[in-house]
Amino acid sequence: MIEARFAGQLGDFTLDVEMTVPASGVTVLFGPSGCGKTTVLRCLAGLTRLSGRLSVAGQVWQDGPRFTPPHHRPVGYVFQEASLFEHLSVRGNLLYGRRRVKDVAKADIDHVVALLGLEPLLGRGTAKLSGGERQRVAIGRALLADPALLLMDEPLASLDDARKAEVLPYLDALCREAAIPIVYVTHDRAEAARLGDRMLVMDGGRIVEVLGPPDEARDLDRLMGRLAEVGADALRQELVRQGASPAVARLAIDAMLADPTALNRKS
Repeated sequence: MIEARFAGQLGDFTLDVEMTVPASGVTVLFGPSGCGKTTVLRCLAGLTRLSGRLSVAGQVWQDGPRFTPPHHRPVGYVFQEASLFEHLSVRGNLLYGRRRVKDVAKADIDHVVALLGLEPLLGRGTAKLSGGERQRVAIGRALLADPALLLMDEPLASLDDARKAEVLPYLDALCREAAIPIVYVTHDRAEAARLGDRMLVMDGGRIVEVLGPPDEARDLDRLMGRLAEVGADALRQELVRQGASPAVARLAIDAMLADPTALNRKS
């Protein structure tokens, strides 16, 4: 299990979260920008230190004064922007990922290359890659570090629709095949429903709802499609009548209103 409890103040923002999820599959942190998703990810990685406790598959990384620093945590971190080494080729970037792996046999570069479709890119310089290709290399580099936990912070957010469509099938395959737990941050409900095994809905620095298995996340997606038919106020009342919490009803409507193109899509 992954057991985490983080609480504290960051400027004007207050985070207060507690989560217990399986150390397997994909846990999605879902919610609007500014709700604390990335802060939770940074706390898991040890990049932000707030009071609390963190245990991953029985290993305690934080508990009171005990704190494992980021460089000693077996974590792979994929950011919104792929921070590749420009002086290295794609192969060089991938090999850099396993520089600290004690058992190199575990870091199967051939499997990662095949999984992410990187074979045609290995000899290229990173400056010649598209945004989608760069993200696939960044994901591969994180996997080759042989992490016990893979953290993904909106890896598709900086990509246009064509590049998202290019990367999503690879992410889908990764999420199905990965033998390590993944915590995936997004505010895109379609990504959450497609990739996640469970969804933790966040708002205002707190986890306000836990959805799972995946069908429940897809139910939320379908309900959101009603906005185009009945309008915001009627949909909010409808969702609450059907058992959704007021917070989730508001998040669903806010997400749809923030994405006008979604009004023409049906799940």
